[in-house]
Amino acid sequence: MNPIVIIPARMAATRLPGKPLADIGGLPMIVRVLRQAEAAGAGPVAVAAGDYEIVAAVEGAGGRAVLTDPHLPSGSDRILAALGELDPAGEHDVVINLQGDMPFVDPSVLAACAGLLAEQTDCDIATVVAPEHGPDDRANPDVVKAVLSLQPDGRTGRALYFTRSTLYGDAPVWRHIGIYGYRREALERFNAAAPSPLETREKLEQLRALELGLSIWAAVADAAPISVDTPADLKAAQSFAQRHAGKIP
Repeated sequence: MNPIVIIPARMAATRLPGKPLADIGGLPMIVRVLRQAEAAGAGPVAVAAGDYEIVAAVEGAGGRAVLTDPHLPSGSDRILAALGELDPAGEHDVVINLQGDMPFVDPSVLAACAGLLAEQTDCDIATVVAPEHGPDDRANPDVVKAVLSLQPDGRTGRALYFTRSTLYGDAPVWRHIGIYGYRREALERFNAAAPSPLETREKLEQLRALELGLSIWAAVADAAPISVDTPADLKAAQSFAQRHAGKIP
Protein backbone atom coordinates (compact mmCIF):
# COMPACT_ATOMS: atom_id res chain seq x y z
CA MET A 1 0.00 0.00 0.00
CA ASN A 2 1.37 3.40 -1.03
CA PRO A 3 -0.82 6.24 0.33
CA ILE A 4 -0.78 9.94 -0.45
CA VAL A 5 -2.58 12.55 1.69
CA ILE A 6 -4.37 15.35 -0.16
CA ILE A 7 -6.07 18.28 1.59
CA PRO A 8 -8.75 20.08 -0.46
CA ALA A 9 -9.18 23.78 0.31
CA ARG A 10 -10.87 26.79 -1.26
CA MET A 11 -11.44 30.39 -0.24
CA ALA A 12 -15.14 30.61 -1.10
CA ALA A 13 -16.58 28.74 1.90
CA THR A 14 -20.21 29.81 2.33
CA ARG A 15 -20.25 30.32 6.10
CA LEU A 16 -16.67 31.50 6.56
CA PRO A 17 -15.12 32.89 3.36
CA GLY A 18 -11.33 32.82 3.29
CA LYS A 19 -11.08 30.33 6.13
CA PRO A 20 -8.01 28.41 4.84
CA LEU A 21 -5.93 31.53 5.54
CA ALA A 22 -7.59 32.39 8.86
CA ASP A 23 -4.93 33.03 11.50
CA ILE A 24 -4.88 30.47 14.30
CA GLY A 25 -2.09 31.05 16.79
CA GLY A 26 0.13 32.75 14.23
CA LEU A 27 -0.31 30.25 11.39
CA PRO A 28 -2.84 30.05 8.55
CA MET A 29 -5.31 27.25 9.25
CA ILE A 30 -4.32 25.34 6.10
CA VAL A 31 -0.69 25.28 7.27
CA ARG A 32 -1.75 23.86 10.65
CA VAL A 33 -3.70 21.10 8.88
CA LEU A 34 -0.69 20.42 6.65
CA ARG A 35 1.60 20.06 9.69
CA GLN A 36 -0.76 17.60 11.40
CA ALA A 37 -0.98 15.52 8.23
CA GLU A 38 2.80 15.44 7.88
CA ALA A 39 3.12 14.32 11.51
CA ALA A 40 0.89 11.28 10.81
CA GLY A 41 3.56 9.76 8.57
CA ALA A 42 0.89 8.16 6.40
CA GLY A 43 2.51 9.30 3.14
CA PRO A 44 3.48 12.43 1.22
CA VAL A 45 1.13 15.38 1.77
CA ALA A 46 -0.16 17.99 -0.67
CA VAL A 47 -2.90 20.63 -0.72
CA ALA A 48 -5.43 20.68 -3.57
CA ALA A 49 -6.11 24.42 -3.65
CA GLY A 50 -8.94 26.19 -5.39
CA ASP A 51 -7.17 29.56 -5.19
CA TYR A 52 -3.67 30.90 -5.74
CA GLU A 53 -3.59 32.53 -2.28
CA ILE A 54 -3.75 29.06 -0.70
CA VAL A 55 -0.95 27.77 -2.92
CA ALA A 56 1.22 30.74 -1.91
CA ALA A 57 0.59 30.17 1.81
CA VAL A 58 1.38 26.45 1.61
CA GLU A 59 4.49 26.86 -0.50
CA GLY A 60 5.62 29.72 1.73
CA ALA A 61 5.51 27.26 4.63
CA GLY A 62 7.57 24.70 2.72
CA GLY A 63 4.62 22.51 1.69
CA ARG A 64 3.39 21.29 -1.66
CA ALA A 65 0.21 22.56 -3.30
CA VAL A 66 -1.57 22.11 -6.61
CA LEU A 67 -3.85 24.80 -8.07
CA THR A 68 -7.14 23.25 -9.20
CA ASP A 69 -10.21 24.61 -10.94
CA PRO A 70 -12.03 26.78 -8.37
CA HIS A 71 -15.39 25.69 -9.78
CA LEU A 72 -15.02 21.99 -8.99
CA PRO A 73 -18.17 20.91 -7.13
CA SER A 74 -16.70 18.92 -4.24
CA GLY A 75 -13.60 18.08 -2.26
CA SER A 76 -13.40 14.62 -3.83
CA ASP A 77 -13.41 16.20 -7.30
CA ARG A 78 -10.64 18.53 -6.16
CA ILE A 79 -8.42 15.75 -4.80
CA LEU A 80 -8.89 13.65 -7.94
CA ALA A 81 -7.88 16.63 -10.09
CA ALA A 82 -4.79 17.21 -7.94
CA LEU A 83 -3.95 13.51 -7.98
CA GLY A 84 -3.77 13.57 -11.77
CA GLU A 85 -1.03 16.18 -11.56
CA LEU A 86 0.77 14.82 -8.51
CA ASP A 87 0.78 11.16 -9.56
CA PRO A 88 -0.03 10.70 -13.26
CA ALA A 89 1.68 7.28 -13.28
CA GLY A 90 -0.68 5.91 -10.60
CA GLU A 91 2.01 4.93 -8.11
CA HIS A 92 -0.18 5.86 -5.11
CA ASP A 93 -2.91 3.25 -4.73
CA VAL A 94 -4.51 4.89 -1.66
CA VAL A 95 -5.63 8.51 -1.33
CA ILE A 96 -6.36 10.06 2.08
CA ASN A 97 -8.74 13.02 1.91
CA LEU A 98 -8.21 15.25 4.96
CA GLN A 99 -10.49 18.27 5.26
CA GLY A 100 -8.70 21.60 5.36
CA ASP A 101 -10.70 22.86 8.33
CA MET A 102 -9.36 20.54 11.07
CA PRO A 103 -6.36 22.49 12.40
CA PHE A 104 -5.71 20.24 15.41
CA VAL A 105 -6.62 16.80 14.07
CA ASP A 106 -4.66 14.13 15.94
CA PRO A 107 -2.10 12.57 13.58
CA SER A 108 -2.90 9.15 15.06
CA VAL A 109 -6.48 9.48 13.76
CA LEU A 110 -5.22 10.01 10.24
CA ALA A 111 -2.87 7.04 10.61
CA ALA A 112 -5.75 4.86 11.87
CA CYS A 113 -7.82 5.73 8.82
CA ALA A 114 -4.98 4.67 6.53
CA GLY A 115 -4.39 1.55 8.62
CA LEU A 116 -7.93 0.31 8.05
CA LEU A 117 -7.28 -0.05 4.34
CA ALA A 118 -4.24 -2.19 5.12
CA GLU A 119 -6.07 -4.33 7.69
CA GLN A 120 -9.43 -4.83 5.96
CA THR A 121 -8.97 -6.23 2.48
CA ASP A 122 -12.66 -5.73 1.65
CA CYS A 123 -12.58 -2.07 2.65
CA ASP A 124 -12.93 0.29 -0.34
CA ILE A 125 -13.18 3.49 1.68
CA ALA A 126 -12.00 4.13 5.25
CA THR A 127 -13.28 6.94 7.45
CA VAL A 128 -13.41 8.02 11.11
CA VAL A 129 -16.10 8.34 13.77
CA ALA A 130 -16.10 9.63 17.36
CA PRO A 131 -18.51 9.34 20.30
CA GLU A 132 -21.37 11.82 20.50
CA HIS A 133 -20.75 14.95 22.54
CA GLY A 134 -24.06 14.52 24.36
CA PRO A 135 -27.75 13.72 23.93
CA ASP A 136 -28.38 16.81 21.82
CA ASP A 137 -26.24 15.33 19.04
CA ARG A 138 -28.82 12.62 18.41
CA ALA A 139 -31.48 15.02 17.13
CA ASN A 140 -29.17 17.61 15.54
CA PRO A 141 -29.34 17.39 11.72
CA ASP A 142 -25.97 19.16 11.48
CA VAL A 143 -24.36 16.18 13.25
CA VAL A 144 -23.91 13.35 10.77
CA LYS A 145 -24.32 9.98 12.45
CA ALA A 146 -22.68 6.75 11.31
CA VAL A 147 -24.48 3.46 11.83
CA LEU A 148 -21.81 0.80 12.29
CA SER A 149 -21.53 -2.93 12.60
CA LEU A 150 -18.93 -2.60 15.34
CA GLN A 151 -16.14 -5.17 15.60
CA PRO A 152 -15.37 -6.95 18.93
CA ASP A 153 -12.38 -4.66 19.52
CA GLY A 154 -14.74 -1.67 19.70
CA ARG A 155 -12.29 0.40 17.64
CA THR A 156 -13.40 -0.39 14.09
CA GLY A 157 -16.63 -1.16 12.30
CA ARG A 158 -18.24 -1.58 8.91
CA ALA A 159 -20.53 1.32 8.01
CA LEU A 160 -24.12 0.34 7.27
CA TYR A 161 -25.53 3.86 6.83
CA PHE A 162 -24.99 7.56 7.47
CA THR A 163 -27.81 9.91 8.43
CA ARG A 164 -28.78 13.34 9.71
CA SER A 165 -31.89 11.87 11.34
CA THR A 166 -32.43 11.15 15.03
CA LEU A 167 -31.12 7.80 16.26
CA TYR A 168 -32.78 6.06 19.18
CA GLY A 169 -31.86 3.31 21.63
CA ASP A 170 -29.11 2.68 24.16
CA ALA A 171 -26.30 1.85 21.73
CA PRO A 172 -23.54 4.43 21.15
CA VAL A 173 -24.20 7.13 18.58
CA TRP A 174 -21.17 7.80 16.42
CA ARG A 175 -20.45 11.24 14.99
CA HIS A 176 -19.00 10.97 11.52
CA ILE A 177 -15.69 12.80 11.00
CA GLY A 178 -14.96 13.98 7.45
CA ILE A 179 -11.71 12.11 6.86
CA TYR A 180 -11.65 9.53 4.06
CA GLY A 181 -9.15 7.01 2.79
CA TYR A 182 -9.95 5.74 -0.70
CA ARG A 183 -8.48 2.93 -2.69
CA ARG A 184 -7.67 4.74 -5.90
CA GLU A 185 -10.06 2.72 -8.04
CA ALA A 186 -12.86 3.36 -5.51
CA LEU A 187 -12.25 7.13 -5.68
CA GLU A 188 -12.35 7.05 -9.47
CA ARG A 189 -15.54 4.99 -9.50
CA PHE A 190 -17.17 7.22 -6.90
CA ASN A 191 -16.37 10.41 -8.80
CA ALA A 192 -17.54 8.99 -12.11
CA ALA A 193 -21.01 8.23 -10.68
CA ALA A 194 -23.90 10.66 -10.57
CA PRO A 195 -25.33 11.71 -7.16
CA SER A 196 -27.49 8.87 -5.85
CA PRO A 197 -31.06 9.05 -4.51
CA LEU A 198 -30.04 8.59 -0.85
CA GLU A 199 -27.20 11.08 -1.24
CA THR A 200 -29.65 13.64 -2.61
CA ARG A 201 -32.16 12.96 0.14
CA GLU A 202 -29.71 13.18 3.07
CA LYS A 203 -27.23 15.59 1.40
CA LEU A 204 -24.42 13.16 2.28
CA GLU A 205 -22.15 12.13 -0.58
CA GLN A 206 -20.82 9.07 1.25
CA LEU A 207 -24.21 7.46 0.65
CA ARG A 208 -23.38 7.45 -3.07
CA ALA A 209 -20.52 5.09 -2.25
CA LEU A 210 -22.81 2.75 -0.31
CA GLU A 211 -25.38 2.75 -3.11
CA LEU A 212 -22.61 1.86 -5.55
CA GLY A 213 -21.87 -1.19 -3.40
CA LEU A 214 -18.55 0.13 -2.09
CA SER A 215 -17.58 -1.03 1.40
CA ILE A 216 -16.91 1.69 3.99
CA TRP A 217 -15.14 0.96 7.27
CA ALA A 218 -14.64 3.38 10.16
CA ALA A 219 -11.98 3.76 12.82
CA VAL A 220 -13.18 5.00 16.22
CA ALA A 221 -11.40 8.09 17.52
CA ASP A 222 -11.56 9.05 21.20
CA ALA A 223 -12.98 12.50 20.40
CA ALA A 224 -14.01 14.54 17.39
CA PRO A 225 -11.35 17.05 16.29
CA ILE A 226 -12.11 20.76 16.26
CA SER A 227 -13.66 21.66 12.92
CA VAL A 228 -13.87 25.26 11.72
CA ASP A 229 -17.02 26.06 9.72
CA THR A 230 -18.30 29.31 11.24
CA PRO A 231 -16.91 32.49 12.83
CA ALA A 232 -17.76 31.01 16.24
CA ASP A 233 -15.77 27.86 15.41
CA LEU A 234 -12.82 30.03 14.39
CA LYS A 235 -12.89 31.89 17.71
CA ALA A 236 -12.98 28.56 19.55
CA ALA A 237 -9.98 27.30 17.55
CA GLN A 238 -8.05 30.51 18.23
CA SER A 239 -8.80 30.19 21.94
CA PHE A 240 -7.67 26.56 21.89
CA ALA A 241 -4.38 27.56 20.24
CA GLN A 242 -3.84 30.27 22.85
CA ARG A 243 -4.54 27.92 25.76
CA HIS A 244 -2.19 25.28 24.36
CA ALA A 245 0.58 27.58 23.17
CA GLY A 246 3.88 25.71 23.24
CA LYS A 247 2.15 22.31 23.36
CA ILE A 248 1.00 22.21 19.74
CA PRO A 249 2.95 23.08 16.57
